Amino acid sequence: MSEIVIYEDGDVAIRTTLENESIWLRQSDIAMIFAKDRTVITRHINNILRDKEVDEKSNVQKMHIANSDKPVKFYSLDIVLAVGYRTNSAKAIKFRRWATKVLKEYLLKGYAIDQKRLQAQKLQELNETLRMIRLAVENRELSANEARGFVEIISHYAKSWALLQGYDEQSLTEIKGHKEGRFILDYDEAKRAIAQLKATLMAKGEATELFGNEKAGEFKGNLLNIYQSFGGEDLLPSLEAKAANLLYYVVKGHPFNDGNKRIGAYLFVLFLHKNDMLHDAKGEAVINDNTLVSLTLLVAQSDPGHKEIIIKLIMNMLYGESL
Repeated sequence: MSEIVIYEDGDVAIRTTLENESIWLRQSDIAMIFAKDRTVITRHINNILRDKEVDEKSNVQKMHIANSDKPVKFYSLDIVLAVGYRTNSAKAIKFRRWATKVLKEYLLKGYAIDQKRLQAQKLQELNETLRMIRLAVENRELSANEARGFVEIISHYAKSWALLQGYDEQSLTEIKGHKEGRFILDYDEAKRAIAQLKATLMAKGEATELFGNEKAGEFKGNLLNIYQSFGGEDLLPSLEAKAANLLYYVVKGHPFNDGNKRIGAYLFVLFLHKNDMLHDAKGEAVINDNTLVSLTLLVAQSDPGHKEIIIKLIMNMLYGESL
């Protein structure tokens, strides 16, 4: 459903339509805004569409309005501004500032409404889940112990759901992590570990001679990047940051002719193990098999431009206050 907003500029006051995250105006409205004859506006619009400066299909639509026997053409903000550049730029700037302000308010309001709707939906889903558990207990379809089991599952995976939501919303924060680390993965030890992994996989018929063959010293460069320092301070100060970047560099950078994902995952786990980070204070695994596979594939398939959020996700998954 369209919303109506008012544009005022001195003696000009126009009711415009706000729909699909854009402002829509009739040809007569555009003529009033830029104080030009309607025939001039018609010529400009025809030239804009002919030159394919904007797409006609998505920027021109017919709407029914009161006191009109036939649909009236409305033009999007893109066309209005294109006309403005061809006529009076000063008036176009004034109109563009107003339109930007209106659209920003519209988008923020829509976001706020969506957030409220999302919170209400979550509360409704939680209440419905609890209601079903209660009914199941009352009907003896579910024992009290089983009901407690559901609550434990919800609590156990709460952090995972929060991380996934943060990833979707690009709102994950970078943690400080743990600065102390006993194990430093140097190049020679890493190569020996890779050789052992290769021998094991080849014995099982799961790797070839190409596995683990380094490309022109690229892997050595990856390790140097992880341990870079400036002024005596590590650029990646925490163990979580080093582990996350190690996994990312090997999987995403392809420093080996074959086996980059397996090697990256293996060195990632080795690094965590050597620094006593594979288990939390309760003895529970921080990274299990399925999580390791999913995380490795996520890194491999991610857009390079999303590196920062991927690194933050891995670090948040690893971090625990009591480690």
